[in-house]
Amino acid sequence: MEIARAAADLFVKQGLRATRAEDIAQAAGIAPRTFYRYFATKEEAVAPLYAAGAARWTEAVRTAPPDLPIPQALEHAAHQTLTPDAAISAASWEWVRTLVRLADSSPALRKVWAEVCHEAETSLAKALAARTPDNVADPAPPLRFAAAVAAASIRVAVESWAAADAPAPEGPAALALRNLETLRNFPWADITHP
Repeated sequence: MEIARAAADLFVKQGLRATRAEDIAQAAGIAPRTFYRYFATKEEAVAPLYAAGAARWTEAVRTAPPDLPIPQALEHAAHQTLTPDAAISAASWEWVRTLVRLADSSPALRKVWAEVCHEAETSLAKALAARTPDNVADPAPPLRFAAAVAAASIRVAVESWAAADAPAPEGPAALALRNLETLRNFPWADITHP
């Protein structure tokens, strides 16, 4: 994670184009050869940061109060993880904003962002499946579809928030909650009680 933080810090301070993999390695206190052992490109170096945010949200869905129906568990998790608090500093929110904005303008970084979002969607489907009465390991297609829609709701909220100029401490939670409202009418009963 130290390499990812060094990359994010350099991307934020000097921009993606001006940052070389060698600069990231130096900032992380490692040799360039070590950098390339873990990452093929400088853009890939921030994947662990993207993934950490996605994993935090998925874990919040998984550990939401068990009595919450799935739509409310998704909303609970979004509020818990996308509302700035003491756990995530204002500087970290600025990193998020910059890294998401950079993904919009860099095909290589956009690819990294998209791969992390896809992996998060798969993890979310498993977290949702664990919340069903059957607690299945392999989510059924309708549950995978619901996870895809929920993950897209969060992704779009984060991207929209990042593109705006609202102060970072406001975070993307309000946008995410508005997006997730669309899932309230999803036929959850058909999925969870076949």
